[in-house]
Amino acid sequence: MNESTFLQTLYHRNKKCYQVFPDKHATESFIDDLFHLCFVPKNNGLGGLMAIQRDYADLKVRFQSIVSGFLPDAKAIDDITNQFFEKIPEVYEVLLADAQAILSSDPAAQSLEEVLVAYPGFFATAVYRFSNVLWHLNLRLLARLLTEIAHSKTGIDIHPGATIGHSFSIDHGTGVVIGETCILGNNVKLYQSVTLGALSVDKKDATTKRHPTIEDNVVIYSGATILGGDTIIGHDSIIGGNVWLTYSVEPFSVVYHKSEVKVRDNNPFPEPLNYVI
Repeated sequence: MNESTFLQTLYHRNKKCYQVFPDKHATESFIDDLFHLCFVPKNNGLGGLMAIQRDYADLKVRFQSIVSGFLPDAKAIDDITNQFFEKIPEVYEVLLADAQAILSSDPAAQSLEEVLVAYPGFFATAVYRFSNVLWHLNLRLLARLLTEIAHSKTGIDIHPGATIGHSFSIDHGTGVVIGETCILGNNVKLYQSVTLGALSVDKKDATTKRHPTIEDNVVIYSGATILGGDTIIGHDSIIGGNVWLTYSVEPFSVVYHKSEVKVRDNNPFPEPLNYVI
């Protein structure tokens, strides 16, 4: 391929991709501003209802611009915009319950305002809930972009196709992974580095349920890994830190690794300790 052909190829490819690729910078700015409009008072709460309505109208216009490459005409763009923004009040109420769950369960949280502005787990959850609406409106590339924006900001990777109930909380959050076909019930709490993943990464399994189901009132501590589409963690269970699970557990279970501590004294250990570095 000579240089002229290469440039022509890039031109036609970029022209085609414009129809399916959202503007990443515009998308990131949009989701940040939507989050701030919902949860972070502007100018210390000043500005009044008119300012909020004006910002909300501006967000609608920006959303229409972002989705324009995905949809065939102005009517389709308007329809999708209306469907998305009609869902926002419902998502907002669910997110307030999520924030309250964090406040109620974390002794370090001093106020709801602290949770809203300073907890990465709440921000990642908010972006997930907005992107989940887009996922079900079949704007799946845009939904994936939104959750990857949250992933890059927080280290928390929630697939927009996952199903997550109300009063969900993530504490600390760095390294949390929630796969596409995960189903989480209500009042579930995850700590950092929890992985809810798949046993198989074979492409032929793409349309199957590959990720676990976590029932209501389950707490999963840091570093736990739970894998498999048939794996169900029964309600009101506690999964301890660094547990590896590929099978289901009954409700009210407590699953943990038992550590053994030996204190060295003047007597030699029964077996030598050999370290290889």
